[in-house]
Parts: sequence; C-alpha cells; structure tokens
Amino acid sequence: MIDSFDYVTLQCRFKALKAEVQAFKSGEKYRQIKLLHQKDIHAYERKVQKLQAELSRAHSKAIDIRDQWFQIFEDMQKEYDRKLEELRKINRELENRALKAECQRDEALGKITVLRRQLYETATELEEEKGRNLKLRAQMNRDYENSSMPSSKTIKKKKISNSREKSGRKPGGQPGHKGHGRKKQIPTRPVVVLLPPQEVLEDPDFRKTSKTIKKQVVSIRLVLDVTEYHADIYYNSKTGERIHAPFPPGVVDDVNYAGDIKAFLFLLNNECCTSIDKCRRFLYDLTEGKLNISKGMISRLGREFAKKSEKEIKRSYADMLKAPVMHTDCTNARVNGKNAYVFICAAPNGDAIYFAREKKGHEGVRGTVAEDYQGILVHDHESTFYNYGSGHQECLAHVLRYLKGSIENEPDREWNKKMRSLVQEMIHYKNGLSDDEKPDADKVKEYERRYREILEKAKEEYEYVPPDKYYRDGYNLHRRMEQYMSNHLLFLHDQRVPATNNLAERLLRVYKRKQAQAVSFRSFDSIEFLCQCMSMLFMMRKNEETNVFNRVSRIFG
Repeated sequence: MIDSFDYVTLQCRFKALKAEVQAFKSGEKYRQIKLLHQKDIHAYERKVQKLQAELSRAHSKAIDIRDQWFQIFEDMQKEYDRKLEELRKINRELENRALKAECQRDEALGKITVLRRQLYETATELEEEKGRNLKLRAQMNRDYENSSMPSSKTIKKKKISNSREKSGRKPGGQPGHKGHGRKKQIPTRPVVVLLPPQEVLEDPDFRKTSKTIKKQVVSIRLVLDVTEYHADIYYNSKTGERIHAPFPPGVVDDVNYAGDIKAFLFLLNNECCTSIDKCRRFLYDLTEGKLNISKGMISRLGREFAKKSEKEIKRSYADMLKAPVMHTDCTNARVNGKNAYVFICAAPNGDAIYFAREKKGHEGVRGTVAEDYQGILVHDHESTFYNYGSGHQECLAHVLRYLKGSIENEPDREWNKKMRSLVQEMIHYKNGLSDDEKPDADKVKEYERRYREILEKAKEEYEYVPPDKYYRDGYNLHRRMEQYMSNHLLFLHDQRVPATNNLAERLLRVYKRKQAQAVSFRSFDSIEFLCQCMSMLFMMRKNEETNVFNRVSRIFG
C-alpha cells in the first residue's frame, strides 16, 4: 500500500506538472521564456557597455603613462646636456626608475590584452545572438506571401489587390447606360389585376391607356410529395403460397426517400461543408418537422454516391492518361487523430480526381493517375514526383514566395530582388501569349541568359558574405534554382505548360474546407468515399449546362 504522505506528495507533484502543462498550452510559459530571453539580452548589453568603459579607461591610462614616460625621457635628455657629471652619479637611480616604468607599462599592456580577449568573446556572443534573432524573426514573419504556409494558418489577413484606377465616378449605374434588371419569371398563379384608385373612378376625365405596369413577387416553397403504394396479398389455399404485386424499383423499406432528398442532404453536407446535425435540422425545419432523417443515413450517402459513380471515375481516369499536361499535389488529412494524405490529379481544362492515401512518397502515388502518366507533370518541389512522367514543371508561385522571404530576411543581397522581378516578367510574358502563339525563341534565350547571370551573382554574393547558419533558406533556394533550372523554365518552351500549380492547389482547398468542418474523420474509408464524391462533383461542375442537383438526384434514384 502507498503511504498517505507519499500519496499526497504524488498528488502535489501531479498538480504542479498539470499546471506546468497548462501553462505551455496557454502560451504563458512561452511568454515567460521570452521575457527571460529579453532579460539575458539586456544583461549582455550592460556587460558589453561596462567592458567598453573599462577598455576606455585602460586606454586612457596607457596614454597617460606613455606621456609621462616621454616627459621623463625629455627631462633626462635635458639634464644630460646640462649636467653630464650629475647624471653619471644618479645613473643607477634613473635606471631603476626606468625599469619601474617598464613594469607598469607591461602590466597595462597585459590588462589591455585581457580586455581585448574579453571584447572578442563578447562580440562573438553578440554575433551569435544576432543570428538567433534573425532565425526567430524569419519564423515570426512567415506567412502565405513569403512561404508555402496557407493563408488560413497565418494571423495576417490576406490582402486583396486592386489594380483598377479610380475614375472619379460614383458607384452604380452610369447615366446613359441601360440597366440590368432582375429576370422576370413565368407566373405560376393567376395574374392579380389591381383595381384603379378611387379618384380615377370618380373623375370621368381619366381614360384607360394601352400601357400596363407589370411587377412580380418571386418566392419559393417546399412541398412534401409522398407516394404510397398498396399491394394486396393473395393466398393459395392448396400450396400455402402468398403473393402480391411487385413494388417499383427502389421501393424496399416501409418508408423510402427519393433521390432528390438524398441529393439535397448529400450536397449540403459534402459540397456546402455543413455538419450532419445542421443538415438534419435544416430539413426538419423546412418540412415543419415532418422529416427527421437519421444521422446514419446522411453519413452513408457519400458511400452510396461513390459506389454508383465508380464507372464514370474510371472513364475519367483513362481520359486523364491521354492529357499532355497534368497537375498533381497532396495535402494532409486527419483520421482518428492520425495523419493521412489526399492527392489530386487534374488536367488543364479537363477532369480532376482525388485520391486518399495513408502515406506519402511512392506508396501515396501508387494507384493514382501520376503512377502511369507519361506526359508533363506540374507540381511543387516534391522529389517523389520526379520519378514519374516524361517532363516536369515546378510551381513558380512557390518560388516567388520563397524569393520574397529571402528579400525580407536578407535585405543586403541583390540577387533575390532581381530573380523575383525576372520570374514575374517571364510569367507575365507567357500569360500574354494566345493559345496558338508560340514563345519567341530569341526572347526565351534572353530570359535563360538573365536567369544564369542572376544565379552567378547569387553565387558571388554568398562567397563574399557566407549565409548565416541560422538562416540558409535563401542560399538553399539559389542552389535549387540552379539545379532545377530546366524544370523552372519548361513553361517557356511549351505553350501547353502553365507556370504555376494553382489549379491543383485550388482543388485541394475544396477538401481542406471539408476537413476544417469535419476536423477528423472516423475511418479512412470516409476520406476515400469523400474523394470519389468530390471527383464526380467536379466533373459535373465542369459542364456549365448540367444541373448538378438533378444529376445527383438521378444517380441516387
């Protein structure tokens, strides 16, 4: 048995440790550590000031001693000229005085040497602290504009750029411009004719004209449409057989929900990222409490829709293998608190398919379109993707962000500013070309020449002033741009290749919004079904003439 005193001691230690963990979670402990760090910095600064003051006093003292020694020498020289005989007599005394002065000077020089050594150590520590501060400042300033961090993970609000020039005109419709009114609908009820005012009826001077003012009130209402089937049972008295008329396809349970109800709940939960409880409550309120769908049925809609759309996804898989260019990327997912991954493969102006995987790397690529693809892959700087496809284009949007981060943390260097300007110029030039227009060969060569010159300048800058050991992102970026130059500039040689991987990133945000709403999925199968559903919905949305709700209703039906 545990002694009561030991139990109380363990309880106290447990409370203390729990309070310390809570302090780390709330951030209070980190603030205390930061305050202690600031105090250490102030203490080092005071120490440096103190050492500098001591060095100044020692230097002044040495100058005084040196002046005294020169004064003594001059006096001795004068005394020697005037009284040679007397100097011979007191020669020993002067030698002793000179030896004493030399000893004092040696002591002063020794102190100066010690102070210089201390000053060097202090300067080294100060340089070390500057490097650490640079690293911390770079980490604090990381956001969606200078790194691959998404905008939803940063405190700064995303800037909305507006390059339009102010015209000085008031907002809204301009004089002389025909307005765009609301579209009138076909009346579903008998037209209501309003009676003329009383003053018109009383005054015979008023005459009816051929003009009529028409105004509409548009509203919607939900009608619960229920069809009940009755089938009489017939009994065979000889065989004991019971038989009834067959029910229509899909009428299996006592109460069956049609495809439009399933499509409504499915789209609300998966595409609008609404929780299952809110979907149930919304439909319950719309039907005035008549429909109260179970949570299990709503959660099974994704699996049902995915299984019914497998053929179309396989057909899309085969079509994507024929595309000359394909985007690919992956993002994190959560399953019962564990990490998983969602891959995206998308063809420009084509289909897109999501894939759920438990791991990254080659195991994650296995089974996706990228595994068997033989065209050009557009992706971020993921080394795994370089083992697939026949050509590769890296996303220059990420390169621009990394260059901006280098500019902010290495303001003294010039290569990062020139390279960022060049990359923006190349992207602008490529975007200005029409679909059938090929890039000018001479202009592309000029861009490649400038690209190499900037990399040479970066090499010279880092050789002259080596990168700080606490911040090497700019140096690593320059090495990477030199090694993968052909993969950064492939879009200039092939009109079909885009400069960025924005298509894949935009499509992955669809999953991230669902992930933010769900927080964590209970099973890996749920993510797989969700990926198949998102792939199918993307194919539907691609065709603007398709009514997605009606199409989903037919699939469920």
